[in-house]
Amino acid sequence: MQLDLVSLSHVADPATVCLYPGDPAFTVDTVATIARDGFRLRYVRQGEHTGTHWSAPGHFTEGAALADDLEVGDLFRPAVKIDVRDRCAADPDFTLSRADLRAWEDRHGPIPPESFVVLWTGWDARWGTEAYYGRDTDGTLHQPGFGLDAVRWLIETGRLGRRGGTGTDTFGPDPGVDPTYAVSRLVHREHRLSLEVLANLAALPPTGAWILCGGQIVRGGAGSPGIVYGVLPPG
Repeated sequence: MQLDLVSLSHVADPATVCLYPGDPAFTVDTVATIARDGFRLRYVRQGEHTGTHWSAPGHFTEGAALADDLEVGDLFRPAVKIDVRDRCAADPDFTLSRADLRAWEDRHGPIPPESFVVLWTGWDARWGTEAYYGRDTDGTLHQPGFGLDAVRWLIETGRLGRRGGTGTDTFGPDPGVDPTYAVSRLVHREHRLSLEVLANLAALPPTGAWILCGGQIVRGGAGSPGIVYGVLPPG
């Protein structure tokens, strides 16, 4: 059976990366060149959550699974995509509600258990620009996100289950105006992941695909810069 892969990751480039406020700098230095040393090598320094990345449960939950505690199946889950670009363009503080999820299911069918539920806000098109975080004059961030009631419903009904997760093209599942990370804390309360700063979500269908997360597994890591793929259904 032929399956198609699409990349859902931004290219890691210090010139265009939009660092979350307070994150360590992303730098790349040349250590060796082919002309001088016979091979090319660079020294890469970045935080675990730089650019497209996935967050492990232990990112917000003390004692929960960290990167090296995960199984391969945790990084390969069925996925659905919820397109809310029009609503986010009208309101950068838009939050997805329980009613929005039910309306999506009315059109596309039930969300499979233990899925990655991916929010397509349109913020992937802003990557590499000052508009990505939508800071206002007092430093408040303005990005769309999941509402707490929506995530509670996904958890209570088993759609996230214990090992699914959320995904988004913004910096995380939380609305930018909430500095408490309430949604992230709820997502990570069990064995669930958060996929963040996703790209190319136009290539992901609303339903029927799977998501495969790659990246370096660092012992004790709270996540990893990711190579995230959409595995598309045949046809």
